[in-house]
Amino acid sequence: MKEAEKPASGLTAALRRGELTSVDCPSREVFKHVTSLWGVLCLIALRDGTLRFSELRRKATGVSERMLALTLQRLEEDGFVRRTAYPVIPPRVEYDLTPSGEQVAAHVAVLADWIEENTGDVMQQRQARG
Repeated sequence: MKEAEKPASGLTAALRRGELTSVDCPSREVFKHVTSLWGVLCLIALRDGTLRFSELRRKATGVSERMLALTLQRLEEDGFVRRTAYPVIPPRVEYDLTPSGEQVAAHVAVLADWIEENTGDVMQQRQARG
């Protein structure tokens, strides 16, 4: 096998591939932000368009202000959510999805839809296992 044909190995190659199984892979953090309960709910809610903080909080019932703010901050840092603050009194802040956010939200929505459609079966499995 030629050198160029050999599969890359080692930590550097794993990091380049985004290997979730590696404890040192930065993709784990992104994965965690996107797939957290509040991350999923924010991404799905923002698929419908721009929302203010209070509107997001109403859509993601049960989330505290602090947790929602932290979730939005992480999604913004990852480049999935855009925060726009308007210099008015009282302050007005809006959130919407970036192009990357739209892509990841579409994938998350597929998973969420599957879970919604199959929750009955999952609950039956839980009951059967006792």
